[in-house]
Amino acid sequence: MTELLQLEKINTFYGPVQVHFDLSLSVGLGQIVCLLGGNASGKSTTMKIVLGLVKPQSGTVRIDGQPTNGLTTPQIVRRGVGSVPEARRLFGEMSVRENLLMGAFTRTDKTAVAQDLDRVFTQFPKLAERQAQRAGTLSGGEQQMVAMARALMARPKIICMDEPTMGLSPLWVDRVLELIASINKEGTTIFMVEQNASLALEIAHHAYVLQTGRIVLDGPASELRADPRIRDAYLGGQEAA
Repeated sequence: MTELLQLEKINTFYGPVQVHFDLSLSVGLGQIVCLLGGNASGKSTTMKIVLGLVKPQSGTVRIDGQPTNGLTTPQIVRRGVGSVPEARRLFGEMSVRENLLMGAFTRTDKTAVAQDLDRVFTQFPKLAERQAQRAGTLSGGEQQMVAMARALMARPKIICMDEPTMGLSPLWVDRVLELIASINKEGTTIFMVEQNASLALEIAHHAYVLQTGRIVLDGPASELRADPRIRDAYLGGQEAA
């Protein structure tokens, strides 16, 4: 399988504190890959490294086989990396439509951008109904849809999603997971950081378990879902919540 994203022997520090220890993982073209782990395991920092928001002390990040070390975040976005950040981070005073257009800020093909806007409104009909509404007035689940649709507006090869189900009601958690699976089926690769292992493994193809900056378990999601070791490697023996 073609590897779209590769992290090779990443070592990261926040001051004197080491966050990653020779972290290596890959995301195959067309896959949903989940990075699981508890708080302070290094999950969100991993996502920030892919997006160029945090620079590792050593190691290499590759997109489509090309190193991205030293590139700025806008340059990485232009390489085909989309982002659905933790807590969504919308422009609350701007309309839904304006937020979606911000996802296409690196693009100059106005006709194609308009076509993509129509496409995401078809895929997310609730957003079409509320396109003039201020994004900050939407529910948490609706805001998550805006964040996902905004990422799609960049025509990414891969979307990095940081805790996409965090803070959502059970109904919206199920809906967001359905949308992630749908986006993937339409051809977009997904790299997802998630704390809710049981749900993430339902839609993922492959998963890695990160514990204090080290990969302690990885494999096909279907196998990990049935593997009793997942409790021990993930959240120190606690049941995934």
